[in-house]
Amino acid sequence: MIKKLMLASCLLAATACSTVPITGRRQLSLVSDAEINALAVQQYQEVLRTSKLSTNSTQVALVRRVGQRIQQAVETYFRSQNQQDALAGYAWEFNVIEDKQENAWCMPGGKVAVYTGILPITQDENGLAVVMAHEIAHAVAKHGSERMSQGLLQSYGGQALSAALASKPEGTQQLALQAFGVGSSVGLLKYGRNQESEADHLGLIFMAMAGYNPDGAIAFWQRMDARENQAAPPEFLSTHPSNGTRIADIQRELPEARKYYTAR
Repeated sequence: MIKKLMLASCLLAATACSTVPITGRRQLSLVSDAEINALAVQQYQEVLRTSKLSTNSTQVALVRRVGQRIQQAVETYFRSQNQQDALAGYAWEFNVIEDKQENAWCMPGGKVAVYTGILPITQDENGLAVVMAHEIAHAVAKHGSERMSQGLLQSYGGQALSAALASKPEGTQQLALQAFGVGSSVGLLKYGRNQESEADHLGLIFMAMAGYNPDGAIAFWQRMDARENQAAPPEFLSTHPSNGTRIADIQRELPEARKYYTAR
């Protein structure tokens, strides 16, 4: 259904589509970067206000160190492609939330949160880079904006974001949180399988550019598989690819990612 809606919108207006960096996939884009980034700032501040931020200086320093290295890699990539404007309006932030959720996310504009519950699974700095590069890739690929555009098309007939916020502010803000993958009820179902696989692909490249070994992604997803295997739904019932499919895809993409990797 989403693909049909996207195709119809793109046929009606070529400007309603954009292109994902590296993969070249065309995506629905009904929301401007300025609009989505401003909404993300508002939602991010609200999440931080209502959450318990970690006071563990070691954890906070680790997350910010990894985040800043990946941020630099992303910025370097876009400079090399003469596409610096793609990151216009980014105001990167990296925070740690004290919560048992095994989760992390990145809102549009580089607003990142890592939950303490995922740190035992990441185990070390390289494992954390797998997660953070993946989440940052979602933002860089504008998956949140794509999801928001799909939601506006489905729920509000393609109504402009500003108009939706004015007429149905609570519903639109909830739509944004779902589009950004925030909250325990949507955190594990935040993106479609194609977007998840795309974020894996881009994340491998960004972590490698940041000096983290992309081979570490295999071990991380094997650990996730070991934790989720008994409770994971069949792949066709989930918006995520199965861990087995994900690992196979990553193995296939590793040769490309290794070209960007230089150990630090």
